[in-house]
Amino acid sequence: MDRRPVTPPLLDGHLVVDRAGFRLDVRLHVAAGEVVALLGPNGAGKTTALRALAGLQPLDAGRLRLSGVELDHPDARRFVPPERRPVGVVFQDYLLFPHLTARDNVAFGPRRQGLPRRAARARADRWLDRVGLAGYAGRRPRQLSGGQAQRVALARALAVHPTLLLLDEPLAALDARTRLDTRAELHRHLTDHAGAAVLVTHDPLDALALADRLVVVEDGRVVQEGDASAVTSRPRTDYVARLVGLNLHRGRADGRRVRLTDGLALPTADRLDGDAFVVFAPTAVRLHPHRPDDATRPGWPATVAGVHRHGDHLRVQLTGALDTVADVTPAVAAGLRLLPGQQVWASVAAGDTRAYPVGP
Repeated sequence: MDRRPVTPPLLDGHLVVDRAGFRLDVRLHVAAGEVVALLGPNGAGKTTALRALAGLQPLDAGRLRLSGVELDHPDARRFVPPERRPVGVVFQDYLLFPHLTARDNVAFGPRRQGLPRRAARARADRWLDRVGLAGYAGRRPRQLSGGQAQRVALARALAVHPTLLLLDEPLAALDARTRLDTRAELHRHLTDHAGAAVLVTHDPLDALALADRLVVVEDGRVVQEGDASAVTSRPRTDYVARLVGLNLHRGRADGRRVRLTDGLALPTADRLDGDAFVVFAPTAVRLHPHRPDDATRPGWPATVAGVHRHGDHLRVQLTGALDTVADVTPAVAAGLRLLPGQQVWASVAAGDTRAYPVGP
């Protein structure tokens, strides 16, 4: 998907929600035809943001516009209730009406919009056909598989012709195989959707596969946003670094090194001065039984905190001067006899690190 945002955005929001001990303060802009993924750890505020967009959680401050129409503006005492918003929602657990057939689940929204029963059912049948469930119109949710229920929920959301489509962890309830197939189907429907779409997920694969742009939220604030390439190549928080499988450290750059502590500076191929981040992959970390004597790979002492299998490698958690993750082959692990509590030396070469400024 390569559909760049245009101005003015279809969705223009400053979402401020206060709850006990938590404040969401997020600016969100989505263009027509654009899919934006909200990523973040549990409790970051992703679902609160989605509920505010849907009208299920009124804003305490800020404002929300969709297609130029103000949906929520506390200062002006303006609030459009959920049922009057041109918004379709696919909930994490789908929330299909258990007593209704797939056809009537999909027809529910159009009926609420005033469409006669026969016309609403005809529209539902068209949408069920589009999601590949034409033969399942008469089945109830308990007679559907997880993937089928997800597609009914998607058809129900799209049947109201929403200007804004919201998806809350839409693939989380599926097994791995069903998730793969359904992700491909969802990608196709999102590509065809002319409105704005916001996807809430904690799964980086879903975000990278489905979204044009990523917005990372932590503790109720946006900490990073951009296209997949920008976010994954230059993470700015530990959460984002873990998400894309990189080690991230912050220090002071001085030419081609980044000083992290009084006694440790990492080499880098990037010339830089000032506050900087430095990142490197776990596979770039080498482990040694003794301090390495290679000047191009300055080492630091580390303690093995844990070892577990990671694909064809073993992932080694290291603590000490730097909390670091290293991926080593089973042969290397056996040669070093890696066990929790063992003392080793770690190193990384300049060509395996990337440095970039802390500021924008």
